[in-house]
Amino acid sequence: MRRIIIFLVTILFAGPLWAQPNPVVHTGTLLGIEGQTLGKITVTEAPKGVILRIEAAGISPGWHGVHFHEKGSCGAKDKFMDAGSHVHAVTPVVHGILNSKANDAGDLPNVFVGGDGKLTVELYSTLVAVNPGNGRPALLDQDGSSLIIHGKPDDYESQPIGGAGERIACAVIQ
Repeated sequence: MRRIIIFLVTILFAGPLWAQPNPVVHTGTLLGIEGQTLGKITVTEAPKGVILRIEAAGISPGWHGVHFHEKGSCGAKDKFMDAGSHVHAVTPVVHGILNSKANDAGDLPNVFVGGDGKLTVELYSTLVAVNPGNGRPALLDQDGSSLIIHGKPDDYESQPIGGAGERIACAVIQ
């Protein structure tokens, strides 16, 4: 009986042994080219990558390229060019999910925006990590990173950005 009581007290105060810590979620406000708020993003670290969720409205309907960019900056005056290139670990960067020589860690699948201009999507990438130290480029390195939505879809092959066109939305990952 004494063993049972000790076991129950241990469980009560220690909590379940199988409990996992809550994943850390990083957020960002998605801005349009005029500086207006279009929505939000969340980036959650997973054991072998990151989960990206985008919730937005006011984006032109159709397919759009989406990429993680190397700097945590979204200056609308320069059309988000201050976000830099795609996140990468080596240079020269070879773009394209369908390119056998690709090493572009910022690559993500295209997203589709409905006729109402709303976008809700969740994507998973094994190419990056939230924090440094696991062999993949980190989104929260010294200069941070951002998420860019482009005006056209990514063809997953052509250089340097798959023909995805101008940057139409940006969110700094915080």
